[in-house]
Amino acid sequence: MSNSLLHRYLPFLNWIGELKDRHILRADIIAGITLSLVLIPQAMANAQLAEMPPYYGFYAAFVPIIVSALFGSSRQLSTGPVALVALMVASELGQLAVDEQAYIAYAILLALMVGLLQLGLGILRLGVLVNFLSHPVVLGFTNAAAIIIGTSQIDKLFGVTVERGGAHYERMIRMWDVISAGSHSPTLIMGLSAIALLFILRRINPQIPGVLIVAILTTGVSYLIGFEQNYGGQVVGNIPEGIPAFALPIIDWGIVPHILSATITIALIGYLETISIAKAIATQTRQRIDANQELLAQGLSNIAGSFFQSFPVSGSFVRSTVTLRAGGQTGLASVIAGLVVILLLLFFTQLLYHMPLSTLAAIVIVSVTALIHVKPIISAWKVHKHDGIVAIASFALTLIFAPHLDQGILIGATLSIALYLYRTMKPRVAFLARHPDGAFRDAVEHDLELCDAIATIRFDGSLYFGSAGAFEDAVLERIRDPKLRYVIVDTEGVNEIDATGKEMLVGVVQRLHEAGIEVLFTRTKKQIMDALNRAGVLEEIGRDRFYTTLDRVLAHVWEALGDQYPCDRSCPAECPLHRPRPDGDVFYRV
Repeated sequence: MSNSLLHRYLPFLNWIGELKDRHILRADIIAGITLSLVLIPQAMANAQLAEMPPYYGFYAAFVPIIVSALFGSSRQLSTGPVALVALMVASELGQLAVDEQAYIAYAILLALMVGLLQLGLGILRLGVLVNFLSHPVVLGFTNAAAIIIGTSQIDKLFGVTVERGGAHYERMIRMWDVISAGSHSPTLIMGLSAIALLFILRRINPQIPGVLIVAILTTGVSYLIGFEQNYGGQVVGNIPEGIPAFALPIIDWGIVPHILSATITIALIGYLETISIAKAIATQTRQRIDANQELLAQGLSNIAGSFFQSFPVSGSFVRSTVTLRAGGQTGLASVIAGLVVILLLLFFTQLLYHMPLSTLAAIVIVSVTALIHVKPIISAWKVHKHDGIVAIASFALTLIFAPHLDQGILIGATLSIALYLYRTMKPRVAFLARHPDGAFRDAVEHDLELCDAIATIRFDGSLYFGSAGAFEDAVLERIRDPKLRYVIVDTEGVNEIDATGKEMLVGVVQRLHEAGIEVLFTRTKKQIMDALNRAGVLEEIGRDRFYTTLDRVLAHVWEALGDQYPCDRSCPAECPLHRPRPDGDVFYRV
């Protein structure tokens, strides 16, 4: 393997030599320690969101972050447990597992399956598949997911227990009934205090490590007042010391088909979130991001993590931003953060015993407020109503189908593609006429008079099976005039043509020729000419029917007609459609 390929597939080779610079090494160590201080409480909170014991967040926070740093192209990207993926894990597995042990086993298996899918897509360089998840779909989904994430933590915030199962809105109804009957006041006070402090610290300065400060303060208060023993509050409790042993995930072939749709959804959504973060960072650092390499890195992270009892992970915007702001220069910062988590698991787990679970719920609730974006939905509606419809539909369907979030995404993506196809089936067709300023413009929009002898049509769209009929209808509508002699088709807006479009073009040319009407083309792009040539129909249509500019084809038509203009009006020599300007200065601007 050549040196360039090694550096491509092993990106850490690109930065490991830079660590000889003491300034870079020092900056990465500081950034890594800073990152770990945010990672530790967030990892526990997201594990709780995934309905797993909080310490499983650590298992998802040391191997994946190190592997991603070594094999990813983004130097500041931080991979690990994130709220959106954790929610999808809980939403899918909550209906399948019969007990906690089975649930954990399924979550680890899901990480392996997600990793294998991402790795396979990366090897095949199929990262473009995420493009099927349009921005309105993701926008609607993330807003709905933020609401689901936040509301799913209310029971822990109030210190109550709510039966799981059924739709998310049904669980919310049950939760309301339980809370109405009474809540655990010490837990509620602890949780609300944590939420208030998080918002206050964010308001004072977003760069303040509010999550870390709140975690330390509430843990300290919990220890001092005996929150668990004296008030009956729920705390993290005992965390097994040491890192989990390397072990292959337990593969239950009976459960695999049931989590296949969740695997696809988590793999694509997780990668989409990751590559969006990497690109956002790259705009500030001016790094070169390899999208398929990031897909490979995410796949390897999930696979390697599953061998150490990790649930599915992806890139984190908050923690990546922390790394960037802390001055991280290379992937070493993420490696350092992973090593700090390992040290915590080996020697300091007892420090986290008294952390209240309501604090973790507060961290989740506050963190997901950053996922709620209403203005972009309004903006999408203003850009195109179809985009607004897709965003709103994805939002509503995700809420309705929760906890089956994959169904909301699937239907939203299908609706997005369907509306796109609907738009392309009816592309814009303009009948052109010479404007007084000399440019050719849409006759309807500019209230221009059309010529009786010559129809000039501009088609803005690809000629494929869905739009070929619209093109043919437009031409047939224009040829109703018995005086029509020429149809000029401006194909500058046509970028692609398929077999249906090709057959339609040949048919239209032949039928109009038999009716005494000649069809001519102008500004046809090379890829269209090549496609017609490969199909063997360019000669059948006639190469001489294709012109490079509209003025040239009009000059040809004017010469062919001579002085015989079958128009109702007199058509003087300076007719703006038939002839160039008398001074020879031809204006052409569409």
